[in-house]
Amino acid sequence: MNTITMLVGVMIAASMVSGVLYVAFGQITVRKLRKNPKTKGLLGVEYASGWDIINVAQAFSLPRSWTRKIEKSKFSFFYANATVLYENTTKFDQVLGFVFYWVLTTTGLSGALLVLLNYIGIFSE
Repeated sequence: MNTITMLVGVMIAASMVSGVLYVAFGQITVRKLRKNPKTKGLLGVEYASGWDIINVAQAFSLPRSWTRKIEKSKFSFFYANATVLYENTTKFDQVLGFVFYWVLTTTGLSGALLVLLNYIGIFSE
C-alpha cells in the first residue's frame, strides 16, 4: 500500500466522521436554535439548505475576539451571531460545533492539498 492510498483512506474516514457530526450537530443544536424565536433569524445567510449548520459551528469555533469584530461589521448578516448563540446553547452544543467545524475544515483543506500535491507529482513513484 503506497502513501497516497493511505492518505486517501484517512481522508475518506475523516469525511465520514464529518458527515456524522454534521447530522448530529444539526439535529441536536441547530434544530433547537431554529425553533427559538430569539435565535431563529440570527443563524447567518443560508447559501444552500443546511448551510446555517456550518454558520453556527463556525461561530463556536472562531476566537471570540474575531466573532465580536464580525458582529460589528456591515457584513455581519453573512455569519451567525455568536453572542446570542452562546447565551442560548449549552457547553456540549458549543464543543460539538467546535469539533464538527474543525473536522470539516481540516478534511476539506487536506483533500484540496492532497489533490494539489498529487497533481504536482509529489506522490509519483
